[in-house]
Amino acid sequence: MRALMIQGTGSNVGKSLLVAGLCRAARLRGISVAPFKPQNMSNNAAVTADGGEIGRAQALQARAAGLAASVHMNPVLLKPETDRAAQVVVQGRAVARAAAADYGGLKSQLMGAVLDSFGQLKAQHDLVIVEGAGSPAEVNLRPRDIANMGFARAADVPVILVGDIDRGGVIAQLVGTQAVIDPDDAAMIRGFIVNRFRGDPSLFDGGRSFIAKRTGWPDLGLVPWFPDASLLPAEDAVDLRRAAGTGALHIACPMLSRIANFDDLDPLAAEPGVRLTMVAPGQPLPGDADVVILPGTKSTRGDLAFLRAQGWDIDLAGHIRRGGHVLGICGGYQMLGRWVHDPQGHDGLAGSDPGLGLLEIETHMSPDKRLTRIAGTALGTQIEGYEIHMGRSHGPDCARPFAHIPEPDGATRADGRVAGTYLHGLFASDAFRAAWLARLGVSSALDYGAGVEDVLDHLAQHLGTHLDVDRIFALAR
Repeated sequence: MRALMIQGTGSNVGKSLLVAGLCRAARLRGISVAPFKPQNMSNNAAVTADGGEIGRAQALQARAAGLAASVHMNPVLLKPETDRAAQVVVQGRAVARAAAADYGGLKSQLMGAVLDSFGQLKAQHDLVIVEGAGSPAEVNLRPRDIANMGFARAADVPVILVGDIDRGGVIAQLVGTQAVIDPDDAAMIRGFIVNRFRGDPSLFDGGRSFIAKRTGWPDLGLVPWFPDASLLPAEDAVDLRRAAGTGALHIACPMLSRIANFDDLDPLAAEPGVRLTMVAPGQPLPGDADVVILPGTKSTRGDLAFLRAQGWDIDLAGHIRRGGHVLGICGGYQMLGRWVHDPQGHDGLAGSDPGLGLLEIETHMSPDKRLTRIAGTALGTQIEGYEIHMGRSHGPDCARPFAHIPEPDGATRADGRVAGTYLHGLFASDAFRAAWLARLGVSSALDYGAGVEDVLDHLAQHLGTHLDVDRIFALAR
């Protein structure tokens, strides 16, 4: 029952991918392994079998480890609702909404849940690979830290520090981290990894030697850029590819300010017959799009206002006049209706806003959040996915449901060109995706799940080629 922690010199240095790859490498060695992240901040969440929610990255890591996702793999999840406030999810359940200035006061209360979840995983598996959040160099956050060295010290877990050479300054990243953190924290670090290198690795031999000599930390290896990372579900909106594919069917998706569960689109991006465009704020929806997908969002009314501020509502009206199709998923479905009502402010400020008026439905927000995995039928095919939303939608167009799970879900306009659903993960069902694309004139033979498994295997092989993985596992205690 051992554990090892991967921390980074900053956000988005590749920690999540390294943990996924190490989990798959351990599984291939016959080791019972589980991922763990004490605290995550993301609106891209996954629903666990017991009806909780965790960060999408931990769900992918669980898949790499050959496990079903568990709320204990990410006991604290922060879901930003505005620039200064977030929903706080503890062991899978939303327990509070907190302003950024107030969250620090909650951390001491959350460490108990973090250590409880970690203890449960450690008791069930031979190895737990822990992912940090942000950077231990954020020393202003250290007094009540539960995500990096605060956790590592409390749980006595050795740390490997990862720097990202692709963003530049990796020597300063690693050496500088040691310079600013507490010496007792620095003593928890058992080695460093340089990640995302491009070019001839020998050109950085001198840099690695300098870091090792200056810090006293062992050099655990240099990981070249892994191009297939883009084929795995992304956790952060900053990782979204702006364009994918060159197929004849053009699908456009606006990047809402609180876009959530955007990995719904990944199977479409992998389709040879599809061209997917993620439309950045300030840019118009492309006039040649065949389909516009309105994605999920953590703040339906907030992103409805954001959508209008970009002029996308006008673009959508023109898209429909040209004969285009529209699909709304979860919050995007709610936006398509006549009204979104939230009189008690369960999903933001109290009030009501007119929707886009493209479906004859109205949505009423409520305090209960629906978190469940589902199986049912849509377009005559079997479909699997999950629901993660507040609010319920009703109206005449619900008489033409999008799916049956087994109760009716979603709504479809009479002409069939506008539809909405609460189901996330629907396009990962190969039969449904093929049927949906066939209605748009595109054939599909893609096995999306097998593709993800292949990439995880290749990632494990990639790490095994460039790191001494057995030495890294031996550092765990």
